[in-house]
Parts: sequence; C-alpha cells; structure tokens
Amino acid sequence: MNTPMNRVALVTGAARGIGAAIAERLGRDGYTVIVNYAGSAAAAEAVAAKIEAAGGRALTVQADVAYAAAVKTMFDRVEAAFGGVDILVNNAGVMTLAAIADMGDDAFAKLVDVNLKGTFNTLREAAQRLRQGGRIINFSSSVVGLYPPTYGAYAATKAAVEALTIIMAREMRGRSITVNAIAPGPTATDLFLTGKPQDVVDRLAKQAPLERLGQPEDIAACVAFLAGQDGAWINGQVLRANGGII
Repeated sequence: MNTPMNRVALVTGAARGIGAAIAERLGRDGYTVIVNYAGSAAAAEAVAAKIEAAGGRALTVQADVAYAAAVKTMFDRVEAAFGGVDILVNNAGVMTLAAIADMGDDAFAKLVDVNLKGTFNTLREAAQRLRQGGRIINFSSSVVGLYPPTYGAYAATKAAVEALTIIMAREMRGRSITVNAIAPGPTATDLFLTGKPQDVVDRLAKQAPLERLGQPEDIAACVAFLAGQDGAWINGQVLRANGGII
C-alpha cells in the first residue's frame, strides 16, 4: 500500500456534517481529498480551504450521485487531476421520516435515488476504476437493527447499502480492495437535529450506554481506521459506531 500522501480519497456529500469531518480528517492524515457536493458549492469550498490551510491537498467536485452520468464525469475529473482514486467514502445521503402509510412518492423516490442509487452509482464506477489496494467505505445507519417507527423507507435504503457492501467485498477478490460500511447511531449533525425538539434530542442522547450523541469526528475516526493500514484486514463488515445503542 502506498502512503496516504500518495493516495486519493473521494468523499461524497462532503460539504457539511459527517462528510466534512471525514474530509478534514483524511486531509490531516495526508490523503489528497476530493470534496464532493451536490449543491452547496460555498460550503464545499470552505471545507477544501480548511484542508489546504492545514497543509493538505483538496479539490471540490460537483456531482449529484443520484445520476450515473454525473458520477462517471466526477471519476473522470479526479483521474485527470490525480491519476485515479484509492479511497471511496459513500457518505452522501438524505433522510425523510414518515410512517409507511404516510410516505409520499416523491419523498420515497428521493431516498432511493440518493441513498441507494447514489451508492450503487459510485460503487459501479469504483468496481471498474478503483486502484489496486483501494478501500471502499459505505454508510449505513444503526436504524438498521433499531427499526424505530417512521424510519421505514430510510432504513430500507440503508439495509440495501449493507447488502451491496458485503456482496461487493466478495466481488473485489484478487484486487486487494476492501469494502466495508459504517452504521452511525444518533450523531450531532444538522441532518439528525433538524426538526427534533430538544427533549427528543436529550432522550436519544441518553439511550446509548455512553450517554451522549456521537460527534462527526467520532465517525470520521472510524473512516480513518478503515482507510488506513490498521484496517487492512477488515473486509465485508458493517461497523456500528453508535456508543452501544444496539
């Protein structure tokens, strides 16, 4: 394996939240970081600037992962700039909560398009183009296992990501590419906190034995482990980073 300084990490949905924390952590660890975003150009540029201010290398690339052509163009652009991709972190995701009986068609389609189809699109490109010895880190959620009401459609997309993860790990035989997923529990991001009353947030924070919400940096540390040499023997696994909530 090359040292991180020679390796390129593509992080989807990296403009904010967990994705931004992952991009910044990998930048500190010496990777060249591709900060992907769908629509938040200014936020993505701020993440890249922060990485570069700390002495790292970063490039922002716009692509909505729900569209296969956009994903292909993104990989083309990264290859043109840096020769290839070594680490793929499939962090981009959306969340809409509603009882199954109340979930609208448009909201359901958006969940599938971004969380499932978006992950599939990047995995398909990575299967053909990731360099030997690469790493793929997908994002599931600990609601797969907890299965709380109103999370039905969201949990279904993440359960599908776990299935893709395990199967792709087996399909990468012979290329020294590992494929794993991280399943965060409640984590203090805008995606999680928006729309929740403070008493609900406090209750969720107390559910795990460690009695706090996860922080984006906690999840970024898990990504750094799986991306680095110490994670080389972990393959086809789902790491539930949730403080023991399940």
